[in-house]
Amino acid sequence: MKEEGTLERAHDLKPSPSDIYMLYFKGLVSKAETAELLAGFGVAILDQDENLLFQMKGPLHGSDITDFEAELMALKLGLTRAVSMGITHLSIYCDHDQIFELVMGRSAPEVNNIALLMDDVQRITQQLKSTIPVLVTDQNHQASFVTKLAMEVIDSEITIRMSSMTCSICLNNNFKAEDILISSLLCGHRFCKECVKRYIEVKLLEGAVPRCPYYQCKSMLTLSSCASLLITPRLQEMWEERIKEESIPMADRVYCPNTNCSCLMSKTELSKYTIQGWCCCVKCTIPFCINCKVPWHDNMSCNDYKRLMGTNLTTEDRKLKLLANRLMWRQCEKCKHMIERSEGCIHVTCRFRNHTTNIL
Repeated sequence: MKEEGTLERAHDLKPSPSDIYMLYFKGLVSKAETAELLAGFGVAILDQDENLLFQMKGPLHGSDITDFEAELMALKLGLTRAVSMGITHLSIYCDHDQIFELVMGRSAPEVNNIALLMDDVQRITQQLKSTIPVLVTDQNHQASFVTKLAMEVIDSEITIRMSSMTCSICLNNNFKAEDILISSLLCGHRFCKECVKRYIEVKLLEGAVPRCPYYQCKSMLTLSSCASLLITPRLQEMWEERIKEESIPMADRVYCPNTNCSCLMSKTELSKYTIQGWCCCVKCTIPFCINCKVPWHDNMSCNDYKRLMGTNLTTEDRKLKLLANRLMWRQCEKCKHMIERSEGCIHVTCRFRNHTTNIL
């Protein structure tokens, strides 16, 4: 979380080391129409006659910034400015009960990021000779002023985002804010939902995990935030498969040889269940050879199986070859028809064309 592009204005009044000055601060968080969290702050420092000595406003950036964090950030920025101006005595006006309790030291932060911010606040206040926390029970003029500064920042950020709503794919900007996809893109690139829908489908069919479509951007699209864009449940299943594929190194990937399954597994995952070179698919439970990634060839070595099967056989041909090998069928050496010896000598005459072949 950080502040950027702060706008400052200091008046000609110079602080006196002996005077007590007043610090007003406000941090606000608002959700824009694009579903983004936008945060802004306002700070004002006044002299004891309530003359405005200094004012500042600007955005606060953070993907999940809370109202409480925004308030503490505004306080931290106000204290930092007061110290840099040479102010030594400061009244801190809080319109937030919990912030007041923290500044008074009567409560302790329960969350780590709040504790870190309070550490910064306490470190800065130690540079002042005196600080007096004041709880603003009613919204007075000065508290309203810093709230207005923070709101101006948020309104400005919303205007900028709304004016730049152009799809980076089709370059169309004539659509409503709800038609823009941005909440799922950490990089901030904007695309209309129809373009992203088509892009995701193409990428999944290509076998890739969808990323931000913007040129050379490597930000990931998340399945949870884009689920509504997937046309069919099959596309969601494909996305889950692509995510799993990316999580397994290429050399460690194993696919079930059953064409009706093709489940993706890893060698590491299967090593615990491998017995004498074979294991079962975790999805369809059909046994297969872990070495050559084919259906289990019992009583046959991997080299014998490869020699028997060849390289260009269809699935049905492979099944026939395995069946013939198990039942001791042989092919006629001339016409290649399958023949089986039921009894007698090893010389068999093929009934198809009276070819003679050796059955062994």
